Amino acid sequence: VIFANENGRKSIGVPDKLFGVSQKAKERKAELGKDKVIDSTIGVLLDDEGQIVVLDSVMKAIRMLGPEDYAPYAPIIGLPEYLEAVKNIVFIDGVPEGCHVRACYTPGGTGAIRHAISAYTKPGDKILTSDWHWGPYNIVAQEIGREVATYQLFDEKKHVNYHSFDAELDKILKVQDETVVIINTPAHNPTGYTFTYEDWDNVLSVIKKYKNKKIAVLVDIAYLDFSGDAHEYRGFLNKLAGLPENILPLIAFSASKGYTMYGMRCGAIMCMAPTKEIADEFRDVASVESRGSWSNGNRAAMKVIANILENPELYEEVKKEREGWLVKLRRRGTAFVEKAKEVGLDIIPYDSGFFITIPCDNPDEICAKLQEKNLFTVPLSKGIRVSVASNTIDECQRMPEIIKSLFI
Repeated sequence: VIFANENGRKSIGVPDKLFGVSQKAKERKAELGKDKVIDSTIGVLLDDEGQIVVLDSVMKAIRMLGPEDYAPYAPIIGLPEYLEAVKNIVFIDGVPEGCHVRACYTPGGTGAIRHAISAYTKPGDKILTSDWHWGPYNIVAQEIGREVATYQLFDEKKHVNYHSFDAELDKILKVQDETVVIINTPAHNPTGYTFTYEDWDNVLSVIKKYKNKKIAVLVDIAYLDFSGDAHEYRGFLNKLAGLPENILPLIAFSASKGYTMYGMRCGAIMCMAPTKEIADEFRDVASVESRGSWSNGNRAAMKVIANILENPELYEEVKKEREGWLVKLRRRGTAFVEKAKEVGLDIIPYDSGFFITIPCDNPDEICAKLQEKNLFTVPLSKGIRVSVASNTIDECQRMPEIIKSLFI
């Protein structure tokens, strides 16, 4: 982890655990053969042969590109046709009434997270997310002089703990006038949980109490297109419409998962502002943030997405192909959940997505013991993460029993 210390210098922490464990898994597979090892560390969708899934329909769009589609600089805020495409991808049922939407290209969802934290907090400020969260939130915040505070995502009944959310948000806003709240849903990384409408009502009712504070609510939708029914899983967006002017809903869009374009680094940050003035200010601020960080974005990646949306037949092909993989992914997740229930393995509530998390007090020790059984998982601060996206149904059915054997 990189961060600024009290002297203003930078310190470098330990290497990322994920990559260390992943490398060990590769070495073990080379030693014993891949059929003898279960590698559940990989955060991308793999087929049953262990190869990365790349949508053929997206590859078709990539091959359509000409030099004029990738050689020139793109506008700092992004190609207009790309920004319109992103809006149509996110709001497939239309923009909710009362929302003024603007968007800005970012290199993946990570860039959107960086922009939100940088633009809507000051150095030294704290932002808020759940205790179970994607680790790089901390790195992004620390790199620009902010700090991540957390609330307890689940109570003892495994319901979203909005009382903890209330308490932690109150602590932050007692000492600062603005903050960013990051909510990763649907198909939360690393748990696979999806906020219900009731969860949204409870959390937004807390946020609305702070009438004299500015709160940006950033929804990280990285796994949206691999969660479930496209219309059903976008229904929460209506909850973000018509909020008070001191609350700014932001969307972190990523093309990495839904369009299998991980390496092309294509994303966007989008606002759902309550007024045109706030939306226009967002657009200007985002443009400056981009100029001061990566400057121009990946024109080729933007053009791929734009071309897909401008070609109805190709867009339908993408959705149909993706739906097939979504069905397979959900079968893998169901296989793990059902087997976990059968053997009595406690897991964090899982709805959909790439990952499932098993809570435990000694994750590093458990992961080390699992490696002795040729099962490689990722240790988190309070549990271990498995990747149903990268494992076969058979492996998903086998893993719970192997893991449970260490808890007996």
